[in-house]
Amino acid sequence: MASHNDVERARRDGVLFGIPLGDLGWFASLLMGVATGMAAFFLTTFLAIIAMLVQQSVTHRVPQYQLAYRDAGFPVGATVMALSLGYLGVQWSRRMIRKSRRA
Repeated sequence: MASHNDVERARRDGVLFGIPLGDLGWFASLLMGVATGMAAFFLTTFLAIIAMLVQQSVTHRVPQYQLAYRDAGFPVGATVMALSLGYLGVQWSRRMIRKSRRA
């Protein structure tokens, strides 16, 4: 069981999907932000292609599959990447400010 101090530290340092962000450096934050954006891109593209396959089986017309990448996957991936990099960047800068005040 986590102690009261661990819970307070996790709230102060930030938590993303249960991952404590208190010890992440700038490279780890960058890597996590880019990976999150890429995962969102691939998941959205996969779901859009599945939706197009269902549409094709219902209408018997071949859809333009490049729309799954251009109109669904890229905007969602870029948005998620920008949001996650922004969030992780704020968390990292807070840590740097807090460390400089302590020193």
